[in-house]
Amino acid sequence: MKLTRRSFLSNTSAAGILGTGGLTSSLMSMPALAADTSGYKALVCVFLFGGMDHYDTVLPYDQTSHDSFATVRESLFSQYVDANSPRSRDNLLPLNPSNAGVLGGRQFALPQELSPLHAMFEAGDAAILANVGPLLEPTNRDMVLNGSARLPRQLFSHNDQQSTWMSSAPEGALFGWGGRFADAALESNANQNSLFTGMSTFGNQVWLSGDVAQQYQLSIGGPDNLIAIQWPPYFGAEDPAVSSLMEQHFRSQGLSPVNLFQRDIVDRSRRALDTNQAYSAAMDEVAEVTTAFPEGHFGAQMRTVAEAISLRNVLGASRQVFFVGLGGFDTHSAQARELINRQTALAAGIAAFTTAMSEIGAENDVTVFTASDFGRTLTINGDGTDHGWGSHHFIIGGAVNGRQIYGDMPDYGFEHGQDAGNGRLIPTTSVEQYAATLGRWFGLSEAELAVALPGLGNFPGSPAFV
Repeated sequence: MKLTRRSFLSNTSAAGILGTGGLTSSLMSMPALAADTSGYKALVCVFLFGGMDHYDTVLPYDQTSHDSFATVRESLFSQYVDANSPRSRDNLLPLNPSNAGVLGGRQFALPQELSPLHAMFEAGDAAILANVGPLLEPTNRDMVLNGSARLPRQLFSHNDQQSTWMSSAPEGALFGWGGRFADAALESNANQNSLFTGMSTFGNQVWLSGDVAQQYQLSIGGPDNLIAIQWPPYFGAEDPAVSSLMEQHFRSQGLSPVNLFQRDIVDRSRRALDTNQAYSAAMDEVAEVTTAFPEGHFGAQMRTVAEAISLRNVLGASRQVFFVGLGGFDTHSAQARELINRQTALAAGIAAFTTAMSEIGAENDVTVFTASDFGRTLTINGDGTDHGWGSHHFIIGGAVNGRQIYGDMPDYGFEHGQDAGNGRLIPTTSVEQYAATLGRWFGLSEAELAVALPGLGNFPGSPAFV
């Protein structure tokens, strides 16, 4: 790709040496469309990298459906050898949705690994959105088979579908809908420091990139500081005088470059240091979150986000978007072992996070939602599954209209109206519809949603899960 100043500004990291901000915020802006930024609200995107098997997450529970499903997946389910985790009907956790009447007598359940999410669902603090995924227009099996459907580009490709979920375009997109939501909030002066609006604990992600909003990357436990300044083994940094000299160096103190690229690098370096110092100072002012989080990288990320939200008043933030990642869902093989581990980590991390939100008084102000590359096929390849399309997702939080299964839950079989082949689900709810409901809760106007989600007009309505 040709290096231009615009691509440099769009793709450099939001923390560390090229950390935060840039001249784009002064070069372009969205029209002020009056997002509601009263009170405090945050969205937390939990992205499940690799493509979570929705069939093995929300399972059929009524006897007829489960028997049919168990027959299709017999060789896979036989590999669940741990007595606490088989997919036999007796070991599942039945869901009791308040809207069971629209499910045609069918029943559903979660595996024991997701017992914390099951408890939240039954308590009314979690909902399930069935069969959501990337679409250009409402689509069904006949349209796919006869070639009349307009389909998203690069379906079933990990990188491209991750990007499509985050930005409505394949890999290479510059802006994501989380970043566009942040743009709208910033245009309504939601936060004292714009750089604390979008934060990622999983590296640079297009979902957080906006026209104005720049993502701030958090390391586990806090800001991603320069080790040359703050870690003693480097360059004698334990000596305050040496540390001060290193900071002057990275601030390019006394330097006023004329070249625009040099100026952007200097500005970003200075703003990164200022922002990290401001974040660290805020951490010193606020009591530490005491909720215990599970061990592992995902639990540590969820703790880091909880700590960031606990700083909201000191940082002067009323609207924030966060990105957290959990990998390992590309279960072409060893699914019976790998998926259990991932589901256990997912549920435990989210459960601890919701407890922490109650601890800091933000339980009704933060909505967590899951997303993933795609679902997986109903057919199996022996000990795993292959890339799918639509999938089922969770929405969690005190503001959620919980204990309901939203959207259209297709049959757990083949050759129905939403089967693209091999039980690969054609989505019945688009990512744009999913995002629009979250955006309305976040405070965006319909005009702002149209900017953030250009394809939204192709789809009627949105599920009212929050």
